[in-house]
Amino acid sequence: MQISPNQMESMKDLSCTVCEGVCEPLDVVDFNKSCEEQRKLFLPLSGHAVYYYLCNQCGFCFAPELYQWSLEKFAKKIYNDGYEQIDPDYRKIRPEANANHINQMFLGKQTAIKHLDYGGGNGLLSDLLKESKWDSSSYDPFVNHDIDIKTLGKFDLITAFEVFEHVPDANELMSQLNLLIEKEGVILFSTLVSDGHIEKNKRLDWWYASPRNGHISLFSKNALAILAKKHRFNMGSFSAGFHVLFKQVPNWAAHIIKTQ
Repeated sequence: MQISPNQMESMKDLSCTVCEGVCEPLDVVDFNKSCEEQRKLFLPLSGHAVYYYLCNQCGFCFAPELYQWSLEKFAKKIYNDGYEQIDPDYRKIRPEANANHINQMFLGKQTAIKHLDYGGGNGLLSDLLKESKWDSSSYDPFVNHDIDIKTLGKFDLITAFEVFEHVPDANELMSQLNLLIEKEGVILFSTLVSDGHIEKNKRLDWWYASPRNGHISLFSKNALAILAKKHRFNMGSFSAGFHVLFKQVPNWAAHIIKTQ
């Protein structure tokens, strides 16, 4: 499927959903561009052109056409039987690694923490934490679409691994996280920031910019900071790919969040 001239015309004056800055077309890639290209796996060209736009103000980069897709279309086109080929770690390797990381970060403190893994897929991370005596739950809008998020309650710790780059509406995601987190709560999330990888007037060859994986929202560090402030969160980063959101630091997280 190609974008029609009328659709292109309607996308000329897009404003940034993060900072409301002016956005312009950055580049176009084939829909089958995937993260596995960094491991030398190249899918056949699909012939479906995906345009990415870049905010001139905050550096947020996104694919507006895919923002219009329904959950059903995402499930059919992206999160289908072929997904594991272009993200082989998502089912087992990544949840196991993330569970180990969380256990190490909060060793001996887990009984005081109510945890939610947002975007938890098959729920493996949460299941592994339960084996380590965590009060843990998993929620994924693609898996648990019959659950009203308002019924989930509040959580002390929310993890959102590889979620932000997949969402077509970052403000809605932040609103949901706001709804779910306790006042003295912590949100740990992973997404690679685009600093040094995405620039105006340069081709979009960054491996992480991959529509076949559903990577349709690519954040600069500045864009993440603006998004956090917009939704009344403080934000910090442990690395280029691992970040934290909080309002007030709970005692059980004081060892990982230094505010002074």
